[in-house]
Amino acid sequence: MPRYLLMDVQGRAVTQEDFRGRLQLVSFGFISCPDVCPTTLLEVKQILEALGDRASRLQPVFITVDPARDTREVLREYTAAFDTRILGLTGSAELVRRAADSFRVQYEIVREPGAAPDNYTMNHTAGMVLLDIRGRFLARFPLRHGGARHRERIRAVMAVEGR
Repeated sequence: MPRYLLMDVQGRAVTQEDFRGRLQLVSFGFISCPDVCPTTLLEVKQILEALGDRASRLQPVFITVDPARDTREVLREYTAAFDTRILGLTGSAELVRRAADSFRVQYEIVREPGAAPDNYTMNHTAGMVLLDIRGRFLARFPLRHGGARHRERIRAVMAVEGR
């Protein structure tokens, strides 16, 4: 079962257990990501909008893979720029690594030769993971595989769970 113990943008400890009874749509990324992360969060926003009133039954989560640069304040502003319902999470490098490993998400720092220590980008697994109302893995949604298909899958899961 995918697990995480991280900190939200208010500084509170958060785990997958905090959202029992709601589906979770989890993605990993970083704020200075040029295209994959904004595309993913835009898709999350579209999913929330398409769900209408049912959106309250889905908790979108964005976990940074760059906790050294993605502070809570910057993470809060970044996720809110897409939709205030997207919960940004961060933590120590070790806790972020544990969460990523639990979701089978890979990431690594990429530096150009001779670049300054703080001048880097991140390679990371793209897409989203859907967890059921008990926090168990349901599906992996690849990036750019059709937001409509993802929305329909989420609606179908909600219908089966009587929500």
